[in-house]
Amino acid sequence: MYDEGYSICPCFWGTKPAWLVEAARSYFPGFDNVRVLDIGCGDGKNAYFLASLGAQVRAVDISPLAIEHAKCAWPSLQNLTWEVGDIRHLHFLIDFFDIIVATGILHCLKDKVEMKAVIHRMKSATKQGGFNIISAFNTRFQDLSGHGPHFHPCLLPHSFYVEAYNDWEVIHKSDKDLDDIHPHNQILHHHSITRILARNTW
Repeated sequence: MYDEGYSICPCFWGTKPAWLVEAARSYFPGFDNVRVLDIGCGDGKNAYFLASLGAQVRAVDISPLAIEHAKCAWPSLQNLTWEVGDIRHLHFLIDFFDIIVATGILHCLKDKVEMKAVIHRMKSATKQGGFNIISAFNTRFQDLSGHGPHFHPCLLPHSFYVEAYNDWEVIHKSDKDLDDIHPHNQILHHHSITRILARNTW
């Protein structure tokens, strides 16, 4: 969905990690044995941040351009692997990851059925005591003028995401507006975004 931007900008999403990714840092005394899956990693800012702390990170995106840019943008680390793949079809080991990051990917899925299936697999792949970090467009307000004509996100209400984690400890949940400018076109636009940080307490 973002290849137009990737083709023009070498670091489309910038270099600062998402603030919920930074917030998750406080729940770990160290990261040497922490396993992370970043799905829809884009050009890698969250994946590299966690890997730089010492976590073992598997970073996946459906766009070969995004992965190519990630490999060029960040220093090579033995504990960070980049992978082109479709999260709807990748195999995730059960109870394997300490952190799963899904920032900006869920609304790129086709429909509610796909979204529920991916969230279920994320939760199943997360260890007891592990975390899911998500951010996704919701139905409250979307100004898509900064996106191309082929961008048709799947928009679900904020309550859908909250309810998806009602059996976990939800540490943070918010529905806030984001003023956004994509670097390839400089068009100011706006989104309402759900952000959740949840811990598997099962």
